Amino acid sequence: MIPEGRNRLFYGDNLHILREHIADESVDLIYLDPPFNSNANYNVLFKSPDGIDSQSQIEAFEDTWHWNDNAERAFDEVMTSGNTDAAEMLRAMRSFLKENDMMAYLAMMCVRMLELRRVLKPTGSLYLHCDPTASHYLKILLDAVFGPASFSNEVIWQRTSSHNSAKRWGPVHDTILYYSKSQDYVWNDVFQSYDESYLDRFYRFEDEKGRFRIGDLTGAGVRTGDSGKEWRNVNPTDVGRHWAVPTAIIERLGLNGTFDKLSVQAKLDRLDELGLIYWPPKGRVPQFKRYLEVHRGVRIQDLIVDIAPIASQAAERLGYPTQKPLALLERILAASSNEGDVVLDPFCGCGTTIHAAEKMNRRWIGIDITHLAIGLIRRRLVEAFPRVQYDVIGVPKDAGAARLLAETDKHQFQFWALSMIEAVPYKGGRKGADGGVDGYIYFKPDGRTTEKAVVSVKGGANVGVGMIRDLIATIERERAKVGVLISLEDPTSRMRIEAATAGLYKTEALGDFPRIQILTIEDLFDGRKAQLPWIDPTVFKKARREKSAGDAGFGQGDLGV
Repeated sequence: MIPEGRNRLFYGDNLHILREHIADESVDLIYLDPPFNSNANYNVLFKSPDGIDSQSQIEAFEDTWHWNDNAERAFDEVMTSGNTDAAEMLRAMRSFLKENDMMAYLAMMCVRMLELRRVLKPTGSLYLHCDPTASHYLKILLDAVFGPASFSNEVIWQRTSSHNSAKRWGPVHDTILYYSKSQDYVWNDVFQSYDESYLDRFYRFEDEKGRFRIGDLTGAGVRTGDSGKEWRNVNPTDVGRHWAVPTAIIERLGLNGTFDKLSVQAKLDRLDELGLIYWPPKGRVPQFKRYLEVHRGVRIQDLIVDIAPIASQAAERLGYPTQKPLALLERILAASSNEGDVVLDPFCGCGTTIHAAEKMNRRWIGIDITHLAIGLIRRRLVEAFPRVQYDVIGVPKDAGAARLLAETDKHQFQFWALSMIEAVPYKGGRKGADGGVDGYIYFKPDGRTTEKAVVSVKGGANVGVGMIRDLIATIERERAKVGVLISLEDPTSRMRIEAATAGLYKTEALGDFPRIQILTIEDLFDGRKAQLPWIDPTVFKKARREKSAGDAGFGQGDLGV
């Protein structure tokens, strides 16, 4: 289980990690942005220095689900979970949808929803980010798992301004489903800047004190106490209403205290003396002046149109296919968590939730099933928060663990090995021949011209001199200057001799470097890297250096709280 106060980044299946490592009622806020079942394979783009994407595009994950043994197992686990509402709802969905890709997706999601509810504190909330492909099904499942009364909002985020689609309305939004575990949940008022059109529409009046809008001084229904009595020749009972003094605004104006002890009519007199009551030129019913509070802004609404998606050239963009704007996560965390709370993202991708949590002084738990994502997050955290402290669970810590990873998933082994030497992955070996290339390292021998080294990762038990000869042929074909072989097993003496005979890559200013270099897994754990001239820092998009909430000059006021 998670020790109190420790931030954790997990590699692995989030269902297993939730069950084995996350304690009951230990998380304050959950945000998840799972694959949408849109039948798309998402690519991470590492743009090479010459601007060519295709040379550095790899498949991050497949957003495709199929009914198989895993889906059947997930369905059975929901049936035996003890949550009869979730079981009956999923059973009904299977009866309707049959055993298809969508049903597989929903079964896999439902069993995880049960675990997410378990780890959530009674005061906690969950935000599920999805698109219209499956949002309606997911909401029904969340109603079953959490209970319909736990539904708070369907938040719409306009993720793009326009989208050309044949024979349908342009799809420009995502849906964020917001649920609380109980009615006693954390909520902080968060405000966003006023839009000028909003001000023109609602704050249409102005006097010497500034712009204001008018609001009711009465509430529905007849009362027999002070609130039902006549004031200034206006009797609210005549129209089936009663006086209702806006107490929240009164508190902000600093009028509470002795003001609270006044009769309703005396309160109204006091408000009128202060110029806070609007008497319409026509009609007899007065209204309350709600002056524009510029420093507060407008409360966040369930339609988000002021947070733009991450543009292709934006400094924030790290190349991950489903990356969401940091501002979106900051708004969610500001509304539904406090400093020191634990934030969980079980599909953390490139780590935007984690970034926001670290910046805002929340504790966090991130989970992802690819070493590619884990590597990106680790790099992002170090760049944005140089003093960040956290533990990484599930990545190899010794040669035995690396060997096990290579045996169980060679693609993830490649991603992990490449991340250890900060190489850019190439295709990841998932589909098609890679031509002997698993990754690239770009460098600038003269500080101006970018050259590259080819990286080949070998996770098998059979190693031989043929690997070196293949790598020499590959760097010739790729017009690379250096070849790097990462080997799970120790190279033979003949391999080392063959590598040495490949000669040296010579530079004028920085000396000579072996043209073929061999790194073992033990070398990686010892921190050894490829011997190369100055590495080009522009290949990986660099995360912006951040101030954490604990640093001077940063506080919740920066978020409009």
